[in-house]
Amino acid sequence: MSDALPDVLQDDLVLVFCGTAASTASARAGAYYAKSSNAFWRALQETGITPRRFAPSEFPRLLELRIGLTDVAKRASGSDSSLRRDDFRPDCLSRKIRRYRPQIVAFTSKAAWRAWRRLSAADPVSYGWQVCRLGATGFVVLPSPSGAARAYWDISHWQALADEYQRRVRKG
Repeated sequence: MSDALPDVLQDDLVLVFCGTAASTASARAGAYYAKSSNAFWRALQETGITPRRFAPSEFPRLLELRIGLTDVAKRASGSDSSLRRDDFRPDCLSRKIRRYRPQIVAFTSKAAWRAWRRLSAADPVSYGWQVCRLGATGFVVLPSPSGAARAYWDISHWQALADEYQRRVRKG
């Protein structure tokens, strides 16, 4: 079985966004965060992570900005509630982080963080920077940009990430 979407990873990345899995719309479109109600691309532009609003089909161009994309469940697609526990491959994600050594991995939902950390839905997770590290990589949990999670949307965490991303890009 092949991946729902290809990883967008390379050496020397400042930031990697990690979701749970491709949505059905994204898998169908062959592009990350492709559903029109998803705020991902808008948030990147509004916070200054990207200089303009990218179309979902332009996702490979994020590498030019030293940004990557991946998911915890690579071979499955659909809503988080439709995913099975064995769809997630946290060890594969850990290997990718060790291999590519991005400066920051930003999980685009609490569910993605829980899946990687093997936490239950009852385990509390806070938005923002997390205390754990993997080598030199730091981690942040963001409110989900999914339209289904609109009630929890808060761009301030995305803005804090954008500020740190810009600081690191300027630093070289």
